[in-house]
Amino acid sequence: MSRENSLKVLQIIPSVSLVYGGPSQMIRGLSESLGKQGADVTIVTTNSNGDVGQPPLDVPLDTTIPENNYKIRYFQCSPFRRYKFSLGLLKWLYQNAQQYDIAHIHALFSPVSSTAATVARLRGLPYILRPLGTLDPADLKKKKQLKKIYAQLLEKPNLQGATGIHFTSEQEAKISERFGAATTDIIIPLGVELSGQLPTPGKARQKYNIPPKKPLILFMSRIDPKKGFDLLFPALANLKQAGVDFHFVLAGSNPQDPVFEKSIGDRISSQGLADCTTITGFVGGDNKLALLQDADLFVLPSYYENFGIAVAEAMLAGLPVLISDQVHIWDAVQAADAGWVTPCNSEEIQTQLKLALATPTELEKRGKNAQHLAKAKYSWDAIAKQMLQTYHHLLTP
Repeated sequence: MSRENSLKVLQIIPSVSLVYGGPSQMIRGLSESLGKQGADVTIVTTNSNGDVGQPPLDVPLDTTIPENNYKIRYFQCSPFRRYKFSLGLLKWLYQNAQQYDIAHIHALFSPVSSTAATVARLRGLPYILRPLGTLDPADLKKKKQLKKIYAQLLEKPNLQGATGIHFTSEQEAKISERFGAATTDIIIPLGVELSGQLPTPGKARQKYNIPPKKPLILFMSRIDPKKGFDLLFPALANLKQAGVDFHFVLAGSNPQDPVFEKSIGDRISSQGLADCTTITGFVGGDNKLALLQDADLFVLPSYYENFGIAVAEAMLAGLPVLISDQVHIWDAVQAADAGWVTPCNSEEIQTQLKLALATPTELEKRGKNAQHLAKAKYSWDAIAKQMLQTYHHLLTP
């Protein structure tokens, strides 16, 4: 193994495109902070950038690109673009695996990650798997028969052969399926950072024509059925009918399921929310920061989140959050009084939304608590230090 200050770490993830949401974004923050603490980190990934109709990322292929304290190497997503597979990445990994001390592989039930774990095992490279919620029993019900076969052929051996399994919360570890494999579990949360400085207030309200004093409720995450839209929209509709004044911003996309994404707009209209809702699609950069600055409350009533990067990011921006108790940092939010936590129940979500919007001073207080929590518990430097210690511990005979 390399010396402690030059541990060679390989991060493997299907894509780093921002359209895939938090998991793809976090890899850069982790790698940069690991690099600052002396590790030699390389990310290998594909140039996937959404569904087959979207052009791939415009990046140099199969060459090392220096980034902030780490390196990244992109491979062509081929021959199956939809499933983020890359023969070139696997060939490179097979040839170069023994140059690294450990691999951290992100995502299960993703062809490039599953086969990369298999290659690492064949080449004797210790590896950690991060499931990203894919071992949740509810998630495993989707395409159940296909996943059952996939698990037996690939994921059970991958789990069994892993040096460790990286979960981001106790709750995620507790409920996750292992298919009978004996595993060493690691519980380390994710970190969060903003992509820039928050702008002066009012820019998002001006861009989206939202009156300055109208309470702004923000949803900013991947558009997916598990996010609890069937709970949130009726709650918002009932609030509107009761005369509660607010504006709702839905920011996000789903490049792999545009049909579902379109259905969300139709449901907003059918619930009578169109005149108090702005649908932005995917936002990033300055527009994202402006929305975080101008919002009064962040909402994510998901049926399942193994961590909730969007929640931690909103808290870092000083936003109080209203989340379900299936977002697996709910206990930290509740303990810090950083927002409101509800069961996956539309009536309860409505009650808590009404309570939050009725007390601006409480919104402000909980927003400050949220920012303090995010800075104290979810800074990348602190998490990278913990991760680096874990790598060394796992590699120590």
